[in-house]
Amino acid sequence: MKTINKVEIQGFLGQDAEEKTFESGRTLVNMSIATNEGYKNSDGEWINTTTWHNVVYWKNKKDENLDFLKKGELVSITGKLNNRKYTDKSGNEKFITEVVAYKLNLVEQEA
Repeated sequence: MKTINKVEIQGFLGQDAEEKTFESGRTLVNMSIATNEGYKNSDGEWINTTTWHNVVYWKNKKDENLDFLKKGELVSITGKLNNRKYTDKSGNEKFITEVVAYKLNLVEQEA
């Protein structure tokens, strides 16, 4: 049986994307994207919630310029969910869920 791990997110960047280049020459781009949802509660009031998503993207040679990844920009991400753990400087194990993006685009906003 085949399974699928695919995520599509369209949201706003919470801060400018950060790039880190490794000795191997590969560059990892980290970003945080906010999505919003609204619903009516039992009293008929609209409640808005924001969910923050950690996103990583391995920059490709074909990616000439990712300068558009600035705070407040609306972006579309396609990727997969990844869970990992690491040990922080204090020796505590930390768990993180992130989207590993393989496609990202700037979404043109209407004026």
